[in-house]
Amino acid sequence: IATGCAAVIEAMGAGKVDIGWLATFAYVLAQQKYDVELLLIVVRFGSPFYRGQIITRADSGIHKLSDLKGKKFAFVDPVSTSGHLYPKMLLLSNGLNPDRLFAQSLFAGSHNAVILSVLRGEVDAGATYDDARAAVAKSYPEVFTKLRVIAYTQDIPNDTVSARKGLDPAIRQKIKTGLMRLAKTPQGAKVLKRLYGISGLMDFDAFFDPVREAGRLLHLDLKKTNP
Repeated sequence: IATGCAAVIEAMGAGKVDIGWLATFAYVLAQQKYDVELLLIVVRFGSPFYRGQIITRADSGIHKLSDLKGKKFAFVDPVSTSGHLYPKMLLLSNGLNPDRLFAQSLFAGSHNAVILSVLRGEVDAGATYDDARAAVAKSYPEVFTKLRVIAYTQDIPNDTVSARKGLDPAIRQKIKTGLMRLAKTPQGAKVLKRLYGISGLMDFDAFFDPVREAGRLLHLDLKKTNP
């Protein structure tokens, strides 16, 4: 079991791993670097998409994106789609340069870390997936009242199940068919729901074209970027 997206991508590129469960931008990177093939897209809550959000403390005085000027801001990590890539695109689409907007920006390392950094006042605002507050609500029940969302990104394709280049097509198809059948059985659906919050699986690579375009507009060399 790999410990991160980078390990999975490199193992697939080296032919050491046949099938990888890859997050959105990690799939785009792997497809560009090693020509991995999309098998399935995860469906959650009946949709193959999710979105990012920008959050701040309820008492921060920040109400719109332009209010972020001169503030301290937390992203998740450089290859997080909802916690970095799409929030930056959101700022750009609103005429704000994310490289000049903030007094300071940082990578907190995880969605939970962004939430807690904003909650504790360590940063003024941050970017996460919608609604990452739920992940910490058990330990911090005040998170929904003390933090509020000021903006949402465009829809983002969910994470993927992908196959390495060169994997026997017959094996690839068997795995794909098997996973789709598993998701449709009561027991299989229960397992997938418990492990990854999955409600279904589907395939359609064109969903990822906007992610590729976002990488291009932010001048990210997909073949050189490490997840």
